[in-house]
Amino acid sequence: MSRVFLISSNTTTDPYPVYPLGMAVVAGALKSAGHQVQQYDWLAQGESLPPLLQEIETFAPDLLSISLRNIDNVDSFSGEDGWYLRRVKDFISELRKNIKLPIVIGGPALTIMPEEIAEYLAVDHAIIGEGECSLPQLAASLEAGEAVPQIIGRTEPLPGDSFSAPLFDPHLVDYYLQQSGMVNLQTKRGCPYRCSYCSYPHLEGNRFRARNPQLVVDELEQLKNEHGVERVFFTDSVFNDPQGEYLKLCEEILRRDLNIQWSAFFRPQGFGREELALMKRAGLYALELGTDAAADQTLAGIDKQLCFDEILTVNEACLEERLPAAHFVMFGGPDEDENSLNEGLQNMSQLGASVVFAFSGIRIHPGAPLHQRAIADGIVNAETSLLKPIYYFSPKIDRQMMEERIEASFAKQKNRIFPPSEGMKRMQVMKDFGFSGLMWDKLIRFPK
Repeated sequence: MSRVFLISSNTTTDPYPVYPLGMAVVAGALKSAGHQVQQYDWLAQGESLPPLLQEIETFAPDLLSISLRNIDNVDSFSGEDGWYLRRVKDFISELRKNIKLPIVIGGPALTIMPEEIAEYLAVDHAIIGEGECSLPQLAASLEAGEAVPQIIGRTEPLPGDSFSAPLFDPHLVDYYLQQSGMVNLQTKRGCPYRCSYCSYPHLEGNRFRARNPQLVVDELEQLKNEHGVERVFFTDSVFNDPQGEYLKLCEEILRRDLNIQWSAFFRPQGFGREELALMKRAGLYALELGTDAAADQTLAGIDKQLCFDEILTVNEACLEERLPAAHFVMFGGPDEDENSLNEGLQNMSQLGASVVFAFSGIRIHPGAPLHQRAIADGIVNAETSLLKPIYYFSPKIDRQMMEERIEASFAKQKNRIFPPSEGMKRMQVMKDFGFSGLMWDKLIRFPK
């Protein structure tokens, strides 16, 4: 069997370093298939080439696999600095000068535009979609001397219980516990919603594929008992599925008396105090809400399929249960105009103690419905490369005026963050005071 050296290329630490779960999942699959595997985190190991080359030489792999987590930081203010692929290209170029091994890339960033990214990075192979089956097969095929195409197509989506169990590296777990105080885990893949800007349905399929709650809690127990993990972030596209699988998971955590804290991404719709109380008993300590737009007009513009009253109802339930909640909201999307901006800023004021992270513009991804809207509105044409980030801004509103209005509305409020760089400054202050984890939850002050 082959020897595969895995590298996590993600180096962003904003708002906090994120455990490379995708690499751990693929490592588990490779090991189960009989391959020998080593995991290496470019961030955790100090972003220094000599130690990496030494480890590669010592392990003597047959194949290098590099995971790509993000193309960019989806912040329209950051410019070239927020485009991560340039760094990865430089990284691979340096590796090429020193090693003669085949290089394969994979991960969510790659799957968004595989051909263009593979060509830009000049790699030997690129795996689209889930790598649990494709990478072990690629390693076996290369070992057998078989011809393998550069782009390896998407396999059939795995059922939830067939996801590979992550192979957690104790040294990496220790690093991320020191840096962020938590580790990531996944309870399901896919997303049935069709928000016009979002790449999740393309990445993971348009239906939820949930894992058996017992398998998830087995991994939570392992993280706690073997690695001392006390906080976990569930990386599902949406944690609260309408089928209620998320509640079964909470019941299993309670049944085992696990006593672990967790957070997740939520769709602000379809749950209230009863569900929140159950989740809180099971360890939920904060919610990140995909609110996405601030007014009914712009919620409809991105096909969010909910209205602001539903968001407000969920927010009020969070406040009543004294659970910190953060809303992530994009201004300037389809159909944004001065009236929707005024309404949206008024709506944000109704969210009370909850945190609001506001963004200006929406990153356009190829194949997402927003891409066609951007073409129709003359922002891009069908041939425009989206490898570097391009943002959708509604032609119905002046960007500068919109951003000035948001900034003025949020001024002097610790729990209202705009522009995104302001959030980074506040998080850094809290880091300097020794806080870790989400940190935004410390911005909330519930009434006595």
